[in-house]
Amino acid sequence: MMRAVLVDDEISNLENLQALLEKHCPQVSVVAMAQSVGDAVDVIGKYLPNLVFLDIQMGDKTGFDLLKLLPWRDFEVVFVTAYDQYGIQAVKFAALDYLLKPIDIEELMDAVNKAEYKLAMQKQNSQLEFLLQQLKKPEKNVGKIALQMQSEIRYVTLSEIIRCEADNTYTHFILANGEKILVSKSLKEYADLLHPNGFIRTHQSHLVNPKYVKSWLKEDGGILLLMSGEKIPISKPNRDMVKQALRQL
Repeated sequence: MMRAVLVDDEISNLENLQALLEKHCPQVSVVAMAQSVGDAVDVIGKYLPNLVFLDIQMGDKTGFDLLKLLPWRDFEVVFVTAYDQYGIQAVKFAALDYLLKPIDIEELMDAVNKAEYKLAMQKQNSQLEFLLQQLKKPEKNVGKIALQMQSEIRYVTLSEIIRCEADNTYTHFILANGEKILVSKSLKEYADLLHPNGFIRTHQSHLVNPKYVKSWLKEDGGILLLMSGEKIPISKPNRDMVKQALRQL
């Protein structure tokens, strides 16, 4: 049984989440709720939960402020927010789970199952420490990304990523050292996440780090030749966008 603390500044949100957990996630026991950062610090210290559902925006404070105040963070966190904002970008880079309000039941159950798995494997939540480090940096200066693999979490420097390639709902990350990492998230999610860092979506199945582009080949209407010798197709709708992105380098 996972002991959960719910943190949100609106009582209706707390009651709704508690009801959803009671109905759909019997492996979770809600031991306490808090409506402010200060109260949450006290409650977490008192009940020592192993799972915290944490609202990001709470008045003039944030869930990140709460994490910084805690002397220990030996629990799993599922962030809850009404806004797809910069904070969520940092959460995604750290490969942490988040739920958008109104909460989708299947997404809630999936987040709980993943937290249960991590706790059962007794994995140290290094992702929270990574998240707090990322939040200190400007959005476009994010240096690393956490990649959730089947048996581990890898922290990869963005400059080491040559390209990403879609494989149905999975994504392959091809690194400069020749390593290939498979992650169970779609290429679209990573394309959106890495676009502010200069990565170019050349094709439905391909995302490229322009740092590794050697030249534009005119064959087949347009192909990118990478320094590795690989040829990456450019879809017709993306040609003008790719040309413009490369000109800005």
